[in-house]
Amino acid sequence: MKVLLTGAAGQVGCEIAKLGDSAFDVHGFDRAALDVADPVQVAQRLDEVAPALVVNCAAYTAVDRAEDEPELAHRANVDALGVLGAACHARAIGVVHLSTDYVFDGAKRGAYVEEDPARPLGVYGATKLAGEEALRAATPRHIVLRVSWVFGRLGRSFVDTILRLARDRQELAVVDDQVGAPSPAVAIAEAVRTIAFAVAARENAWGTYHFATTPALSWCAFARAIVAAAAETGLLESPPAIRAISSSEWPAKAPRPRNSRLDAGRLQATFGIAPTPWQRAMRDYIGALARS
Repeated sequence: MKVLLTGAAGQVGCEIAKLGDSAFDVHGFDRAALDVADPVQVAQRLDEVAPALVVNCAAYTAVDRAEDEPELAHRANVDALGVLGAACHARAIGVVHLSTDYVFDGAKRGAYVEEDPARPLGVYGATKLAGEEALRAATPRHIVLRVSWVFGRLGRSFVDTILRLARDRQELAVVDDQVGAPSPAVAIAEAVRTIAFAVAARENAWGTYHFATTPALSWCAFARAIVAAAAETGLLESPPAIRAISSSEWPAKAPRPRNSRLDAGRLQATFGIAPTPWQRAMRDYIGALARS
């Protein structure tokens, strides 16, 4: 299977590229090599690669900055999906697209299922939701895969932020009233590979799905797990104390959903992708940092 991958330099994109082999032939493009909102560039790359599937990891993901740059967020998260979807539809190419838990407002008590009403709180979530809708309108051959709390070896994830701050401070204040499940980029990449082969084999699997890991916890509890793992590997000699605070005590330009839990039942039933523990991937990542 030949796959065209956008956003290949990002956390998930780079992990998908690493899974490339003779059966999963990945042709990755970063932002400099392919502007997904440019119809001419998209058409050229699709005709050049002639993929069986496109995996779109390109996005504007700066949640707070999006409040001040709504046009840029809209171009990357909405316009690009309309362009990509239309170009792929014209060539009978399917699209797997990564979306986010931020399409929800976090007011639900339980885990979100795909049919729950989407009510984003900020510009980032609103543009990601509009991008989903643009893709659905452009082509029926799509997978929208919503993920949450992504961390990996590239970019600036929560894991990297906590480790950076923990080196210089004796105490960290971390929000304790926002709950979700961390998603290792490598696990998302493996799920995308499984989905790619499944949709190539049958046409009835297109649609919207939620990816999740286990267990869910608060940002504060996640920070404590990060610091403990870093101390065990020797990456942190003097781990700081982690103090729980409320969202109101941590001012942010863009509001965050209090509940980011996603129900992955449909993903498991359709593709056999069950929620897996995130702890091992986190320890592996921190261990690699300690050895570098």
